[in-house]
Amino acid sequence: MSTETRPYVSWELMDAFLTDAFAGFGVPREDAKLCADVLLESDRRGIESHGCNRFKPIYIDRIKAGILNPVTKIDILKEGPTTAVLDGNDGMGMVVSHKAMEMAIAKAKQYGLGMVAVRNSSHYGIAGYWASMATNAGMIGITGTNARPSIAPTFGVENMLGTNPLTVGFPTDEEFPFMLDCATSISQRGKIEYYARSGKDTPAGMVIGRDGSAMTDSPAILRGLTDGTAALAPLGGIGEELAGYKGYGYATVIEVLSAALQAGSFLKSLTNVDEKGNKKPYHLGHFFLVIDPEAFLGLDSFKKTCGDILRALRASEKAPGHDRIYTAGEKEHLVWLERRDKGVPVGDAVQKEILAVRDELKLPYTFPFENK
Repeated sequence: MSTETRPYVSWELMDAFLTDAFAGFGVPREDAKLCADVLLESDRRGIESHGCNRFKPIYIDRIKAGILNPVTKIDILKEGPTTAVLDGNDGMGMVVSHKAMEMAIAKAKQYGLGMVAVRNSSHYGIAGYWASMATNAGMIGITGTNARPSIAPTFGVENMLGTNPLTVGFPTDEEFPFMLDCATSISQRGKIEYYARSGKDTPAGMVIGRDGSAMTDSPAILRGLTDGTAALAPLGGIGEELAGYKGYGYATVIEVLSAALQAGSFLKSLTNVDEKGNKKPYHLGHFFLVIDPEAFLGLDSFKKTCGDILRALRASEKAPGHDRIYTAGEKEHLVWLERRDKGVPVGDAVQKEILAVRDELKLPYTFPFENK
């Protein structure tokens, strides 16, 4: 039984508004539709750290600040039968990522494998969206991106690595694909932004201060992540006792694959401030790898074996007090079933942002949360 208390906005209404909002700030309409869909896919899956609550601070505000180009010019720097390198020219990350994943899928369909690296991009939204493009095509999708410095290396306190997700999607013979989409830090910046918007503290152990102590004040953490006085702990935690070095290592792998294949920016150079203190684009890098099971023993065989593995995991013995084991992507599918006919739940802070953008652009929208 859902305990949701926030008002819902229908998917159709929110999609139309977000599309018009992006278009109102100069994003070409077809690109605006894509950007809106990527954000709403996060909300469909219940991953609200990357949903419609981010459209203003991460995209609209950056366009207005002149550090994100609303019109995305994509250059193909190099291309081979199974590989390519694209330059997004500091445009919309979702737009260049869609092009990159389409290319990787086409190459995999022809040769069994396809991989595309992207340079000079921006925030590309929920990584699972891109892996899902592959699973929807009956293929394996793997993607990663670097990001502005947030994670401290093991035994360090300086934010050096981004939250750098490693995302993997498998097609299965079930209603939903296997989809592992998670940061290589204990938490991601977007989750702390969500805590701050909701007036909640960040759980102790997720963030380390420059003095080595845990930080919990969410607004203070966001300021600290920007000015370098706070850093996220890598997946596993601070130090080696809980194997934080594993998260640190995987974050480094994603950093290398996101930057080195396309000779792009990395670590501290991914901040949005230049040496004179002026704002600048982030110059993020991404990679997209697609594998076609048909090049091995066939899609049907892969989907059945994958499904058998997932069903065996869910059917294994449960811990005391737990009556269910989940596999990656299952909870997100259940959220979609819950929200499919209801729409997007929208909290107070996001409501204010939506109304502010609507009024600034003079868009003709009325939302159900108004005059409540």
